[in-house]
Amino acid sequence: MAVHEAGPAVIRSLDMPHTIGVLTTEHIAVGLVDDGRITGKIRIYPEESSQYSSLVEVPAETFGEEIAKLAKDLTGGEEVAAIGVGVPGVVRDGVIVESPNLQQFKGMALREYLSNVFPGASVRILNDADAVAAGLAARDGHLDRLIRVWTLGTGIGFGRYPLTEGIWEGGHCVVTLDAKEQFCGCGGVGHLEGIMGYRAMRLRFLDMEPEEVFAAAREGDAKCRTFVKLWHRALAAATGSSIHMDGPGRFYICGPNARFVDPHLLNLYLMETVKMSCLQGSYLDVIATSATDELAVIGAAVSALAL
Repeated sequence: MAVHEAGPAVIRSLDMPHTIGVLTTEHIAVGLVDDGRITGKIRIYPEESSQYSSLVEVPAETFGEEIAKLAKDLTGGEEVAAIGVGVPGVVRDGVIVESPNLQQFKGMALREYLSNVFPGASVRILNDADAVAAGLAARDGHLDRLIRVWTLGTGIGFGRYPLTEGIWEGGHCVVTLDAKEQFCGCGGVGHLEGIMGYRAMRLRFLDMEPEEVFAAAREGDAKCRTFVKLWHRALAAATGSSIHMDGPGRFYICGPNARFVDPHLLNLYLMETVKMSCLQGSYLDVIATSATDELAVIGAAVSALAL
């Protein structure tokens, strides 16, 4: 079991029930949260997790068991007040309705399972990007502001705080009418994830890894430079669509592939998509990949407490 150091330790009263936050994307990350901060260390499964698709081979029947095992290990069997779990895909009433990049979890009643394991605890299952957005709000004390997050990894997630009803699968918004753009994991044509997702990039460049594509672009390779521009234009288009629907504001970009983002290029393309003066003024902030787990764990936990 891998252990990641979080922030400074928080002193916790011995009679205070635990609050647990969980992120499940390319791996499972579980941590204890107190007063909007991580207490102790974040546990990771699998131990030798990759940045991409480490959970693809995890059977659905053991998924909930692994989450419960990590949580119990952290709490030492003590009482749990709340547990929040961020998962990729569409969540309805505690059920993972759809998860294109982890298809074995489709239809899993995760809230029901964890409620049986931790009786009396408040259990909330939410989209993983929404968990990151809630974590940012808690970290920065911006619980009264609109926060939007793009998570860039195997798939593309879109998170929003405050949480609100809706599908919010922003990674599957249409950013091109090119019928050849069919690389999205859900099978849809022209989707943002079909351009920016790690899996989609590997399918597009069968002889190159995404890291090599961006490196070649920096070295002047024409094909790779064209794709890198398309990659940034796609994110700018999706961000611009959100601005036109929900207004301007702060957008955060995180996840393993946030390292590929050129903020100057992205801002340039965003300016081309948003021309009305009343909608201008959004701010794009790229977050270090190492912070994503901690933010999502905090966000999932505080979201569960808010039930």
